[in-house]
Amino acid sequence: MTSSYLTRFLDRSFDWISTSGLRIIIIAVVIVLFLSVMKRVLKKFRRVYEGRLSTGAQLQRADTLTHVMRDIIRIVILFIGSMMILAEVGVDLKPLLAAAGIGGLAIGFGAQSLVKDMISGFFILLEDSVRVGDVVEIAGVGGLVEEVKLRTITLRDLSGNVHVVPTGVIDKVKNMTKLYSYYLFDVAVAYREDVDEVMTLLKAIGEELRQDAGFREDILEPLEMLGVDQFADSAVIITCRIKTKPIQQWRVGREMNRRIKKSFDAKGIEIPFPHRTIYWGKPKEGTEPLSVVHVQRDETT
Repeated sequence: MTSSYLTRFLDRSFDWISTSGLRIIIIAVVIVLFLSVMKRVLKKFRRVYEGRLSTGAQLQRADTLTHVMRDIIRIVILFIGSMMILAEVGVDLKPLLAAAGIGGLAIGFGAQSLVKDMISGFFILLEDSVRVGDVVEIAGVGGLVEEVKLRTITLRDLSGNVHVVPTGVIDKVKNMTKLYSYYLFDVAVAYREDVDEVMTLLKAIGEELRQDAGFREDILEPLEMLGVDQFADSAVIITCRIKTKPIQQWRVGREMNRRIKKSFDAKGIEIPFPHRTIYWGKPKEGTEPLSVVHVQRDETT
């Protein structure tokens, strides 16, 4: 009896090993092969991608994207392989999948904000909308980008305050230093001034600044004159702009403003302030109303 029981056990074990056991071994080998191929492909992708990059921020972005893709592919391969192995062992997957679905739904509701942040951060990295060193305005906050992660972007504003913005709340990105920058000038002059003369002077100031050794490397093109933009209450507005290297537009613009003020003072060109004219009105009959103006003088004058 013992011999026959042992024989049946060995026969069943041999049958299981030759069918399900063999399939489990094949599945495990395939999982290992997939993981190995995935690792090689991502390494090659990273090597090719890094060959086209030059800055540390771009390399950091490539590393982040590579790690995210590796983790996602690894989780998918291991999950599918584990389900196939459990099915071969004889585990009923229906209750397990149902429990996993309910648990995943509960976790999804509880962590939907986290998931949204990670998905948004992945696409921000993929599209290269924001880099470390850019000056941007996102979610109502502006500043220098110090760190770009999958879930958050860290900014530091002009006052030195640090703002950590979750990527899930970003619906619009204003990047002021992407590839190149412009500084826009709205120069106000009095109505009595000759606008052609003023525009010629502005071009001369811009060219002088472009030839300055301290600013030559930062200015990419000569001053672009856009012309008379509007007639304001007390001034004519002339608009022009200078194209600069990224993040240098404010430095160039401040120096240009300083030179404009000094040149206008030297040429006698008026930069106006608001004026108000008082009109007392004229009646249909009779004389115009008189206004009395009191002038108070200092006794020493």
